[in-house]
Amino acid sequence: MKHRCWMCWTISVVLAAGLLGMGFVFVVKGNVEPHADGRTAVLLLPDERNLVLAEMRGLLETVQTVLQAAVAGDMQAVSTAATAAGMAAAEAESAALLGKLPLEFMTLGMGTHKAFDALAATAQGTEDPLVVLGELGVIMDRCTGCHAGYRLGIEGADKEE
Repeated sequence: MKHRCWMCWTISVVLAAGLLGMGFVFVVKGNVEPHADGRTAVLLLPDERNLVLAEMRGLLETVQTVLQAAVAGDMQAVSTAATAAGMAAAEAESAALLGKLPLEFMTLGMGTHKAFDALAATAQGTEDPLVVLGELGVIMDRCTGCHAGYRLGIEGADKEE
């Protein structure tokens, strides 16, 4: 009986270690490899890469809209544009795609969506475009930080020797 319990515990520990290892790969590390330019390449399928790039272009278009609306003093337009780029825009992400993204990349991305929601709330409570532009500058810091550290590659086709 004692021998059987020892084996059960050993099997349980080995399975738990395996699950933790897999969890690290899928939740923390993502599907990445170092790139020759010093950044981390996030390896995705072509359709996944196109989806992420389209989302980034949408965020950049929001930045343009917010800048133009703030300069015009149209805080309602700022709020509307920022809300559209907020967390509601991130709800449709697939679990398969999220599993390929490293934790820091996801944290920057989700933080950016949350920051747009905060910007929308700020725009509702101020008439000062400089306040809005200051918050937008902080959002842009997140964008440049992400682009400085990561690049999007294609699984199996983006190997650097």
